[in-house]
Amino acid sequence: MPTATWVEAQPSGVRISFRTRATAVELDALATRRTYAGLPPRPHGVYDLLIDGRLTDQGSVPGGNTLRIDMATGTTEHLAGPMGTVSFTGLPDTVTDIEIWLPHNEATELVALRTKAPVAPSTGDGRKVWLHHGSSISHGSDAASPSTTWPALAAARGGVELINLGLGGSALLDLFTARTLRDTAADLISVKIGINLVNTDLMRLRAFTPAVHGFLDTIRDGHPTTPLLVVSPIYCPIHEDTPGPGAFDLDALRDGQVRFTATGDPAEHAAGKLTLRVIRKELARIVTQRAVSDPHLHTWTGSTCTARTTSPSSHCRTSCTPTPPPINAWENASPRWYSPIAAIHIGTLGGPLIYLGDHLCFGWGTAESVDSKM
Repeated sequence: MPTATWVEAQPSGVRISFRTRATAVELDALATRRTYAGLPPRPHGVYDLLIDGRLTDQGSVPGGNTLRIDMATGTTEHLAGPMGTVSFTGLPDTVTDIEIWLPHNEATELVALRTKAPVAPSTGDGRKVWLHHGSSISHGSDAASPSTTWPALAAARGGVELINLGLGGSALLDLFTARTLRDTAADLISVKIGINLVNTDLMRLRAFTPAVHGFLDTIRDGHPTTPLLVVSPIYCPIHEDTPGPGAFDLDALRDGQVRFTATGDPAEHAAGKLTLRVIRKELARIVTQRAVSDPHLHTWTGSTCTARTTSPSSHCRTSCTPTPPPINAWENASPRWYSPIAAIHIGTLGGPLIYLGDHLCFGWGTAESVDSKM
């Protein structure tokens, strides 16, 4: 199954939302999970139950289909399995807003929803909509659960409605993605560009520059004045100065670990091959050029948001995927914890773009108490 097709089948941030006073809720679903030959089975995907916006319970669906992948041969095998049920009990006997966040790391086919009391559609609360697109880091990568990916936590902290178009391995400036962003209603749009273009070795600098312009032009066709943030790649040591393509580290795989290595030659960037450092520089130039006639366009250097490591063999995700807190610590999670781009804190301090220390804030009001760190 092609990467894009697979990640589109397990979208991040999708949830079932309704109002009810039911004290028990059950969901029947058929999962399709990946396993890798020679590696331990991956944990089952997690369903998060949020009551009035608070993460209250979690569960998984047993059974399901299995997609067995042999990375050494490139072959796959599909094994059919049964439907399963996830149950949530002990809910409050009062009318509450319920959200069931579906797993972001396995495909889910919904079969049935059962409750012990009638349900009604969620009324919504008029929150602003944040539309985001990025790579596996935005999709959720190794996040523990769907409501604890960094975009979900940032959106919850900022009180906005998230539409997450993070596509693992597939943030490749595809025009169908740009058209989707163009056609989706939003109050704020952010796009994170770079890492997948390098680790797939998809294009050269000559093609990258017009591709970025075309991507942004398409978004602007539908959102001419919506605040639009372009985020350059976060720090990833193997690709800072070494082009792709990226490849699995076979020695690590034999030890049961998933790590990557860059197979390009650092000297090749002189011929137009892309590295993360090259992309950051070019994105900054592009946005600076466009912002002359587009005051609602902004850029942020992603490498400023993660702690760097000097080990050249470090796997990118070890420097950008934090360990999640327990459920009871969720409300008090530090901004530095919840995201490699922890500084994307969507607030209402003013805007459309305000930098406060280690926070990058979006707002739609007036800047009345904004620190001078701009």
